Amino acid sequence: MKELKADHLTKSVGDKVLFSDVSFLLKENDRIGLIGQNGTGKTSLLNIIAKGYGFDGDINPIQKPSDFRITYLSQLPNFNENDTVLDAILNSDAPAIKVIRDYEQALSAFALDTSERQQNHLAQAEERMHATDAWTLEAELKSILTQLKITDFQQKISELSGGQKRRVQLANVLITPTDLLLLDEPTNHLDIPAILWLQNYLAKFKGILLFVTHDRYFLDAVSNKIYELRNENIYEYQGNYASYVAQKAEQELLDANQAHKAKQLYKQELAWMRAGAQARSTKQQARINRFKTLESSVKQQNTTDSLSIQFEQARIGKKVLELKEGAFRYKEQPIFEDFNLLVQNTDRIGIIGKNGAGKTTLLKIFTGELELTSGTLELGETVKIGYFSQEITGLPEDKRLLPFLQEFAQEYKNGNDIISITSLLEQFLFPKESHGKLIGKLSGGERKRLYLLTLLIKRPNFLIMDEPTNDLDIDTLVVLEYFIDQFNGPVMIVSHDRYFMDKVAEKLLIIENRHISEYFGIYSNYLKEQSQEKPKIETVKVKEKTRENRNRLTYFEKKEWLTIEDEIAEIETRIEAIDTEMNDCGSDFTKLSALQKELDDKTLLLEEKYERWDYLSDKTE
Repeated sequence: MKELKADHLTKSVGDKVLFSDVSFLLKENDRIGLIGQNGTGKTSLLNIIAKGYGFDGDINPIQKPSDFRITYLSQLPNFNENDTVLDAILNSDAPAIKVIRDYEQALSAFALDTSERQQNHLAQAEERMHATDAWTLEAELKSILTQLKITDFQQKISELSGGQKRRVQLANVLITPTDLLLLDEPTNHLDIPAILWLQNYLAKFKGILLFVTHDRYFLDAVSNKIYELRNENIYEYQGNYASYVAQKAEQELLDANQAHKAKQLYKQELAWMRAGAQARSTKQQARINRFKTLESSVKQQNTTDSLSIQFEQARIGKKVLELKEGAFRYKEQPIFEDFNLLVQNTDRIGIIGKNGAGKTTLLKIFTGELELTSGTLELGETVKIGYFSQEITGLPEDKRLLPFLQEFAQEYKNGNDIISITSLLEQFLFPKESHGKLIGKLSGGERKRLYLLTLLIKRPNFLIMDEPTNDLDIDTLVVLEYFIDQFNGPVMIVSHDRYFMDKVAEKLLIIENRHISEYFGIYSNYLKEQSQEKPKIETVKVKEKTRENRNRLTYFEKKEWLTIEDEIAEIETRIEAIDTEMNDCGSDFTKLSALQKELDDKTLLLEEKYERWDYLSDKTE
């Protein structure tokens, strides 16, 4: 069994210590979710493990076998822009990938030149495919490409969008044989079907998996262990994200009780220390030392970083937004038609649809950045929109944090409280020593927090947010979800983060096939209903067709056709039973996790059975 071990690993960036003297062990079948606030060093840790350098000190703290293979999905794709999609996907030193790459190149060459020389070249490549059993890996590759919607293998990388490049990068790392798979935000730029597929794919991964994600449903479904980066250390929790939350809650309750006792003791010790030199004789040195320890402990508890979002909104009237018979076309292609919508001042609306369906376009129409092709859009007189766009805008890279925010205001009035801009920055997890930092030097998560701060400081009363969860850590997402829940005005959100959408959206707008429909309920319920949609099986008609046209089925298909409906019914019964068991098992997270996995497997099997039923049914006609 291959393992990777880190001993006394330390990493600093400038004056900031990310992690100090940490040790951990990664072993086969570990599926570890790595979490922590932005800036705690999650990506730095992945980089060090992947590259084997970048740590502090001269002695390499990473120990692994010489033949230990590591594959890394970084946040930013690094491709040769002149390569084709297929070249990029098969860009690996793994022997099996080299064989497939040679075969694909020989196949492409033979399509252009059918000479005997090229024919022999192709035959040799095929022989190597047989000898190494690379056909199995190629079939897996094609399955991965299909799920990630990569179809044009000869397209240049330079012609792809950022999201398409990300999917090509993901296909490359998934197809590469490896002992340790490192994934940094793998769900970015993926739609929900692709995320669900990746979730199931990784749950069956046999090597070691270490991944960073803000998608909590994904984290919960895939992980069997959680590493949390906090206070320059790594804390390990057994189980998935639900288990982590339960363990963390218990620990924080214990810590709170201990902190209360420590503060009470600290007050007593502080009174004694202030009593004067007469009370602090040399005999009391041990008590003085204990006071210093208590003082350090209490101060550390009081300075734990946590985001605070407390902003007032401008008053909003009853009329917010009304769209009548709206239609929009882009380059003569209809995006949606005949759409009517009334937004009220307490609405929480999520917008979903496949990539390219027009979700961002719809938001830009609501903000006035784009105009309807036809129809009318009316905004209430008191409406003040705060638009959180997917692409961060208005943050000049050559300006520094504090002077930039002071251009908006020197202070912020929240009710009767007057808050300085310096305090606002600190509330958004920008410590004083960072206030002179160039905006261009901020991390992705820090930019998101600053962007959100510049939005909220203007006191909007209607929030429109396009993929706000990208680059934000889970702690920040929890606070943002709470703020949205308390927000005194309507909220409209586009997000692929199912957990986030479940928490903040009570109604959905679904963009599909040039039509926008409404769904009242949370995102997970919508997805569940969609997965359970199935063809209506009319038993009598099916039997009639079977008797009349059975001769068109093979012998084995005839046997399958006789039993498939019973198999479908059996699977459906088990799915209903699993739902009941999940509702009854309360906070038993281990059992919940096992039931969820069985539910996912049964749902996937049911979909396969319905596809098979369709196929067999067509052959009987």
